Amino acid sequence: MTSKYAGKVNAPPFPPGLDWLNSSGPLSLDDFKGKLLVLDFWSYCCINCLHIIPALRKLERRYPEEVAVVGVHSAKFDEERATDHIYEAVKRYGVSHPVINDADRVMWQSYAVRAWPTLIFVDPASRVVGRIEGELTYEDGVTLFDEMLTEFRTEGSVRPSVGHYSEPTMRRGVLNYPGKVLADGNNERLFIADSGHNRILVTDLDGEIQTVIGSGHEGLADGVLEGAQFNHPQGMAIYGETLFVADTENHALRVVDLEMGTVETIAGTGNQAIGHVEGGLGLEVDLRSPWDIALAGRSLHIAMAGSHQIWTMNLDTHIVQAIAGTGAENILDGPPEEALLAQPSGITVDEDYVMYVADSETSSIRAVDTLSAHHVSTLVGAGLFDFGDIDGDASESRLQHPLGIDYDGGTVFIADTYNHKIKRLGTDSLTVSTLAGNGAPGHADGPSASAMFYEPSGLSISETTIYVADTNNHAVRAIDLNTALVSTLNVDF
Repeated sequence: MTSKYAGKVNAPPFPPGLDWLNSSGPLSLDDFKGKLLVLDFWSYCCINCLHIIPALRKLERRYPEEVAVVGVHSAKFDEERATDHIYEAVKRYGVSHPVINDADRVMWQSYAVRAWPTLIFVDPASRVVGRIEGELTYEDGVTLFDEMLTEFRTEGSVRPSVGHYSEPTMRRGVLNYPGKVLADGNNERLFIADSGHNRILVTDLDGEIQTVIGSGHEGLADGVLEGAQFNHPQGMAIYGETLFVADTENHALRVVDLEMGTVETIAGTGNQAIGHVEGGLGLEVDLRSPWDIALAGRSLHIAMAGSHQIWTMNLDTHIVQAIAGTGAENILDGPPEEALLAQPSGITVDEDYVMYVADSETSSIRAVDTLSAHHVSTLVGAGLFDFGDIDGDASESRLQHPLGIDYDGGTVFIADTYNHKIKRLGTDSLTVSTLAGNGAPGHADGPSASAMFYEPSGLSISETTIYVADTNNHAVRAIDLNTALVSTLNVDF
């Protein structure tokens, strides 16, 4: 009988000298003999890579003794090459299988990988039997793994054994990788997306917790504040006592009635959109990793990171639809319906309803005008692989994977995430300058030039204070624009 999955090429060995995470030491292919081994080539900046992680986690739970997964982290950005930074991403996204830091892409080259993400399948005899470039859903994974394992069992090569996978553990502490923050200066309160704890915290401007929104358990459930469930929420927008939330890993938009103390889903089905998706009634449309939101009148604009587009929800009709970006990933200006974006992860709106977007995978800041100019333009940035840490004229400036953005009085404030800095861009002067952060990852308060952040992902300005979600420090920081001092809020009850 000819096997559909007969391996003809021996899998290249794991190179010596690479750092391993979630493992007591280096492993070899022999450690996975008798199992279906899945090599997941990923980079923690990549939204498509992040989409695979929950699917792989469920597959690992389904086949605990016959399937093993090894992550091979092959960095795109300079900051992703450091093992410490990968370790933070592994914890943030709940990756519990072994991960190799392939910083110099040695394994990438030996397995002839061309794109993120790529899955390489190795049979129980350590032979390469296939690959998938792009995403794999859990359902498709079950079909594929069942088919493969049936053949391997028939030929007698499968030897079930206890694997290297363990369930993710949640960090202790008040905050766990906060992703975004929203300041409501008029009501002297702060909203913190405590993403790793699957909840929203409402505090005063000094960090004292007033209200907890969400049970903390990962899930999608509406109802009263203490019983509602989120899945790694990110961006927020406020109108009066109505709080809108981008519930990123639920692929949904939620609304919190702060007076009534209730949570309701207003868009998304809970399923991740696959392929091209047309708009429609909010609760009937699959969304794809909404990462940030901004209000403009009765329109809720959405940075739909997973589809490389800007979407809008009409709050009167509840219709959601794409308004900028074709869905292809790149950087291209022009009419909104023809423009290309790349994983937009932050969005803000000025007084003329022009949107400014942190387009993270191109390390760029884009301006999206759908009302008057009907045009998408690039203010900072050049290409998918053009990044750096350069201030000055916007056309020559460079950022590195910015995730957060806010607008105030002619200035766009930017969480330049992988440069560990907060920057500002003048919309008239078109110049970029560093506001806070010395560029080294760490946690240090004091004068803004010497202060240290660690992958800040969100920010929000209220009068003369900028609040920063300092993600890898599990903290909220405050930058006083009058004194140029950085401090850390004591977020607690």
